[in-house]
Amino acid sequence: MDKKRMKAYWKRNLNYLMILLSVWFLVSYGCGILFADTLNQIRIAGFKLGFWFAQQGSIYAFIILIFVYVGLMNKLDKEFDVDED
Repeated sequence: MDKKRMKAYWKRNLNYLMILLSVWFLVSYGCGILFADTLNQIRIAGFKLGFWFAQQGSIYAFIILIFVYVGLMNKLDKEFDVDED
């Protein structure tokens, strides 16, 4: 792979990382701490939503984001012809 394509590949990879980490930050810090009082007015299965995000939601969001990242990277690898297949 030439340097121009390599730079484009890594730039897109870092963009994916920044977007997904921003989502994770928003879910974990935003929903679990900053917006917890507002979210606590909503109850799911008897638990306040802000509490749920602080305890469980950010973990679930992180796991989902891992699978999203894998999918995006597989697609990116095929686009730049660096996949393992």
